[in-house]
Amino acid sequence: MTLAQLAIALAVVFAVNLLPAFGPPTWAVLVFFSLDFDLPAAPFVLGGALAAASGRFLLAQGARRLRPRLSAARRESVDRAQAALIADRRRTAAGLGLFALSPVPSGQLFVGAGLMTVPLLPLTAAFFAGRLVSYSIYVSVATIAEKNLGDLALDALTSPLGLALQLLMLVALTALLGGLKPTEKSWFLSVAQRPKRTTRSGVHR
Repeated sequence: MTLAQLAIALAVVFAVNLLPAFGPPTWAVLVFFSLDFDLPAAPFVLGGALAAASGRFLLAQGARRLRPRLSAARRESVDRAQAALIADRRRTAAGLGLFALSPVPSGQLFVGAGLMTVPLLPLTAAFFAGRLVSYSIYVSVATIAEKNLGDLALDALTSPLGLALQLLMLVALTALLGGLKPTEKSWFLSVAQRPKRTTRSGVHR
């Protein structure tokens, strides 16, 4: 192993986690570089979890910078979702668990968190802790079943199920932003609710 190889692998992991959607699974990237560069598991897993968490944190920060550009209706939709999430401790705990242990794509989760006003550091810490465990498992197993897990990592990059899950998460994020809901009254409602004029004879037009 050389420091250059480790730096290249971690840079790729960091870049992948800057993507909001359709990036390869980080565990697959780690397995690929672990097998190809023969990197030691302990420092590589720790560095990979740090690189992944840093990339997701910056992704959320970027999404937060876009929040002021959202329409008032979309911000209200995001704020309602946030209020519903933090109103119940069980929901809050489930949200942290989603960041820490969930196998679903995390890019959309961090974009959603960035558009809200929730603290990002606890979410990133939960993400780091969960990924530290999961990446350790994947990389450790890779050293035992190199051929089979290598094929599995390759399949993960083009999995139809993985792509479908990414699309589902994007739809959920769009719904959170109110993109699937009309933000303005329709023309028919605006006409129907328009004040009626009264003629001199007292008849409404």
